[in-house]
Amino acid sequence: MKNNHKAGAVNVRSVMYSTSPLLASKTPPWRSKFLVGLVGLGFCVLAGRAVYVQIVGNDFFLKQGEIRYARTLDLAASRGRITDRNGLILASSVPAPSLWVIPKDFEADKHQRANLAKLLGMTSTELAGRLDDSPNFVWLRRQVDETVAQKAMGLGIKGLFQVREFKRKYPEGEAAAHVVGFTNVEEKGQEGIELAFQKDLQGRNGSRRVVKDRLGRVVEDIGESVQPVDGRDIELSIDSKVQFYAYQRIRDAVAQHKAKAGSVVVLDVQSGEVLALANFPSYSPGDRSNLSGAQLRNRALTDTFEPGSTMKPFIVSLALETGRVTPNTVISTAPGRLTITGSTISDAHPHGDLTVAEVIQKSSNVGTVKMAMQMQPREIWEMYTQVGLGQRPQINFPGVVTGRLRPYKTWRPIEQATMSYGYGLSASLFQLARAYSVFARDGELISTSIVKNQHLPSDVPAPGLRVMSPKTAKAVREMLHMAAGPGGTGPKAQVMGYSVGGKSGTAHKQEGKGYADKKYRSWFVGMAPINNPRIVVAVMVDEPSDGKYFGGDVAAPVFSQVVEQTLRSMGVQPDLEVKQQIVTQKLPAVEESF
Repeated sequence: MKNNHKAGAVNVRSVMYSTSPLLASKTPPWRSKFLVGLVGLGFCVLAGRAVYVQIVGNDFFLKQGEIRYARTLDLAASRGRITDRNGLILASSVPAPSLWVIPKDFEADKHQRANLAKLLGMTSTELAGRLDDSPNFVWLRRQVDETVAQKAMGLGIKGLFQVREFKRKYPEGEAAAHVVGFTNVEEKGQEGIELAFQKDLQGRNGSRRVVKDRLGRVVEDIGESVQPVDGRDIELSIDSKVQFYAYQRIRDAVAQHKAKAGSVVVLDVQSGEVLALANFPSYSPGDRSNLSGAQLRNRALTDTFEPGSTMKPFIVSLALETGRVTPNTVISTAPGRLTITGSTISDAHPHGDLTVAEVIQKSSNVGTVKMAMQMQPREIWEMYTQVGLGQRPQINFPGVVTGRLRPYKTWRPIEQATMSYGYGLSASLFQLARAYSVFARDGELISTSIVKNQHLPSDVPAPGLRVMSPKTAKAVREMLHMAAGPGGTGPKAQVMGYSVGGKSGTAHKQEGKGYADKKYRSWFVGMAPINNPRIVVAVMVDEPSDGKYFGGDVAAPVFSQVVEQTLRSMGVQPDLEVKQQIVTQKLPAVEESF
């Protein structure tokens, strides 16, 4: 055995590798050259890539690298405030924490999840759904109360963070909602002044370049920061006291008469500034969770209606201006009816012979139509156009409507007749208030503004557009004074200590192609004090349904209350003795024709 082992070992060592047929075969020269070429090509590719990265595409790769560690942080600008004419805040931004999470890092036990969901006002299922939206970033709740944020962060949940944002606050709430409007969660204006002056209010955000570590912590600043520019404050012409009182009075009137809605407009006829623009129903700008379309509508500016008897003073002013009548011209209205092309126009009660002044006082349809039919349609159309009907009011506010005033060439005789007492055309309450400034300003139509005029001295009237002579305007103003007094349609518009003048209006509401039998709009438009008017107030109540619907019964009392409060707030001295008015206010209103 031992000898055999030795012999095997000798045989193995005796093998000559150089004589092996396999190893002795010659390698083709091209193979080695190919391998060397591949290695050389690899080095060329690497060198080319290095040149591209370091020289050709250097900016791109630097940028990509910077994206992975550098961030641009927005420095939020503070949104401008909205104030009333006296500097009282109507809207301002206050800091508010917002909660967010990184779902992939979110770690919370069952108890922590339940407490977090309860704090944020959501169910555990809703919370889980939020966390499934994205693995990297999810808002849980934005602009929460400070105490809620503190309690949520106190739960010690990993992956839960908070950031400081700004939330809009509206101190006047429902009273000024339709004027101020509101913003969304990003502080972008959605309605009212917030929308109309979005560019001025929002300002301009700044920026800050920083380096962050992998945990999102700021390590250092890069370059120079761009400081934010805060938004500009907007000072409105609104007087918050007048606004609040007007809102209270129209709200109470809507409730008292079981009406659908109501609006009040108060204009300063000296400056053309809007002192109040109130609507009911309203809403709370800070809590819009159950907001409806009916609450959102700024009815004084967006709703149009047939103005009814409030148009009669303009027909009379045109008749006076053209010399067709005088205030004492007698017009026969007997028997209280008038037929034109087969259609009958009636008064509420037969009045017999009436002077032109008494036509306004009693609100006679027949007397008004007899004057209107002496005129050319173009004359009436021009008068209505000159006082702003059928035109969009030049006021910087969203949703302002033009109303409807058809071209005079299309009017039929019956349409000319009905338009003389307010049917067949439409206007907003704001348009009516502005139109009546013609009588308050001795024949001039004022330009209106909802922003306080900083450049106009308080004792200098704003310029107006001449529509009629001062003599005509004063004559009509005296007729409006009669209409708001004993024997008129609006004695309930009387104000303790102040003389007033105005015109009531009542009209059936349109329904489809006709008119509803038992649905009305009631309004009253007037001014005070009558000899030197300082304000025009327009009131509208939509669908009063508690038995009373005449403008003199429903809208005139609201006018009275708003005028008294406004004039006293403005420091206007009373021009009447109170004792003379006590009996007058208790007189019943004459039923007007409509």
